[in-house]
Amino acid sequence: MRPSVLFVCMGNICRSPLAEAAFRQEAQRRGLEIEVDSAGTGGWHAGDSPDRRAQAVARRHGVEIGCYKARQVKLEDFRRFTHIVALDRDNLADLTALRPSDATAELMLLLDTVEGRRGKSVADPYYGDDAGFNVTWSDAVAGAKGLVERIEANL
Repeated sequence: MRPSVLFVCMGNICRSPLAEAAFRQEAQRRGLEIEVDSAGTGGWHAGDSPDRRAQAVARRHGVEIGCYKARQVKLEDFRRFTHIVALDRDNLADLTALRPSDATAELMLLLDTVEGRRGKSVADPYYGDDAGFNVTWSDAVAGAKGLVERIEANL
């Protein structure tokens, strides 16, 4: 089965779209063809574009995410994707509870792929200022690099 990754945060307008963008950029840089998407455990932003601050930080790093649309995690995602990557421990717990018995996706935290950051969460920048989105982007890039390396090692 070809690798596929779903990044998940709470509302799918800040952290998970940035992780999706950083991962797409890293996979493309390495020449890997991997299906990538993002979703939220909650559905209140479904159909919305990412937060304007998330769009701005991605754009500064050469990635346009304004076309992304938020969606909520579906049970079929646990069979469709090989990896479901939570951005924090709370969302990982929600995904673990939601996970159907026939799920095939590996559940993990994004920062589990970063040396010295195993078990750590990516901070939610939503209620903070623009600087928080820069930190989130840095974490997303570090996690994306680690996850691409992990996937490459298992091909």
